[in-house]
Amino acid sequence: MKPEPGAGCVHVRVEGVVATVTLDHPGRLNAITVAMWHALAETFGRLSADRALRCVVVRGAGGNFAAGADIREFPRVRADLDSVMAYHRRTIAPALRAVSDCIHPVVAAIEGVCVGGGLEIASRCDLRLAARGARFGAPINRLGFPMAPDEMRGLLDLAGRAATLEILLEGRVFGADEAQVKGLLTRVVDADALETELAATTARLCAGAPLAARLNKWTAARLACDPSPLGDDEWRACFAYADGADHRRGVQAFLQGTDPVFTGE
Repeated sequence: MKPEPGAGCVHVRVEGVVATVTLDHPGRLNAITVAMWHALAETFGRLSADRALRCVVVRGAGGNFAAGADIREFPRVRADLDSVMAYHRRTIAPALRAVSDCIHPVVAAIEGVCVGGGLEIASRCDLRLAARGARFGAPINRLGFPMAPDEMRGLLDLAGRAATLEILLEGRVFGADEAQVKGLLTRVVDADALETELAATTARLCAGAPLAARLNKWTAARLACDPSPLGDDEWRACFAYADGADHRRGVQAFLQGTDPVFTGE
């Protein structure tokens, strides 16, 4: 999708069964504009509908993940109470929801700056790989506003209440090792090892059965947000793989000592 000039853009590249989504706003550390938020929502909706994919990677262009929302737009898009609510609920929230609702495993490959909205996007991914020199935080207290509820959800899920409040109340920017200790990251590697680690991670994800990955994501989301017992229909959905060809392939390959080749059936 190509937004208006100067608005930044979201690139999509598909190689085999892996899609790479790149946030690109030159000269602005990939600060995310309204057009980019909308493009992100549209892009992930489209990728989620593509059953041929096995994995989606999210990253930023030019050595940075994303430096939050583009503050230059705020006087125009966040001018009063109604526009502030619309911006957060109708622009940012749908984009973040599209990332977390993607049926495929989503990996954030993080280098450079990952703050504010960038951290919110990364927190909605399933796995987060970071170069050791990456920087994290949400210093929006200096802009005079809190983190919106839909945007805070990802941080709370990863870091919990105490660490989330520390991040927001102090507004401090911190390194990748500390981010991992807080639960924000899956793995931290040296900068020159990030691409190798990303390739190995996506290979492992793609080697698994697609339906199993989708069901794992669904079950984890369901159990995390709703403590009530599963209904009969939900239980049947959890075991929907039982009659599938991939399940039989996986068991047969194990018994034969070979590597399974899954087709998504």
